[in-house]
Amino acid sequence: MKKIPITSANRLEVTGIEGYFVRTVTPFGNSAKIDCPKEYLGRKVFVVVV
Repeated sequence: MKKIPITSANRLEVTGIEGYFVRTVTPFGNSAKIDCPKEYLGRKVFVVVV
């Protein structure tokens, strides 16, 4: 899998969003997944829909 650099930040401003939801990164399941490295399994993420 291609490595994507992560930029650390403590504030994010996004305009024009339709919504967002909070999920935990899991290895598999029956819902849509986001590509991310294994090191982030079990972490809480915010998914922003633009």
